[in-house]
Amino acid sequence: MKPLVEFCASNVSSYTKSVMEALENDPELDVDVLEYGCLGHCGECYMQPFALVNGDLVQAATAEELLANIKKKLREDEEDDGFPF
Repeated sequence: MKPLVEFCASNVSSYTKSVMEALENDPELDVDVLEYGCLGHCGECYMQPFALVNGDLVQAATAEELLANIKKKLREDEEDDGFPF
């Protein structure tokens, strides 16, 4: 099963559109990228960029940092599960 990265539509419009596009267009990653109307993290949604990676909250101060944190989390999950991206 592919790793899953989920984005909140409100957060995408404010912070994370570039992160979502970078993940979708990265030829080295094999992940499902989905956008939902709400992920239930409304406090985080309006404060800073975030995403859910395999159900775990990943946050950062900037979109660039979020992309790096998402990739780091994907690598950690791969090591834990033994699954490639």
